[in-house]
Amino acid sequence: MAASFIRLYEENPDPRKITQIVNVLRSGGLIIYPSDTIYGLGCDIFNQKAVDKVRRIKNINDKKMDLAFVCFDLSHLSVYAKNVSTPVFKLMKKILPGPYTFILNASSKVPKILKVKKKKVGIRIPNNRIPREIVQELGNPIVTTSLHDDDKILEYATDPELIYEQYKNQVDLIIDGGYGDNQASTIIDYSGEELEIIREGKGEINKFL
Repeated sequence: MAASFIRLYEENPDPRKITQIVNVLRSGGLIIYPSDTIYGLGCDIFNQKAVDKVRRIKNINDKKMDLAFVCFDLSHLSVYAKNVSTPVFKLMKKILPGPYTFILNASSKVPKILKVKKKKVGIRIPNNRIPREIVQELGNPIVTTSLHDDDKILEYATDPELIYEQYKNQVDLIIDGGYGDNQASTIIDYSGEELEIIREGKGEINKFL
């Protein structure tokens, strides 16, 4: 059965459609959704079968779990991350929501959720109402990973209709939120003593440091 295809407008996401998407997530479904950068593939963090499906689609080895958590705001930070210093928290508060992924030391709950030994966790709060309203109604973050394109020139899939054709038999629901960006988030690693920029993406960071 092919995936559902839902059109949503970031300026005013239809609450009924948000509820429909959340119901798919709660039942263990996979969704493809827009963000402030590229399209992402996600599922409920508490559904192990769904997380395993995401891994299989992306060919992610358990030891290379480059999955991040999409959160509504920083209120969940203390649940999933530990030892976040005051300067790091202030920086996150200043630039989020935005096109950044913060790599932080994972709390003891993260390995239990993902069923894998995991010392770090990626936290993402995108500046896009669609994913944020989804996780707000869901009541917990979603696991997310970027959607790469098979095209040798384009690294990321940007056209929702083409995304649908490619993934309609692998996921349960695809959200058309308009064309996506082809530039991923900037990844900032704060799990050590020194800041390390893992990937320079859409978000500028140097002006905040």
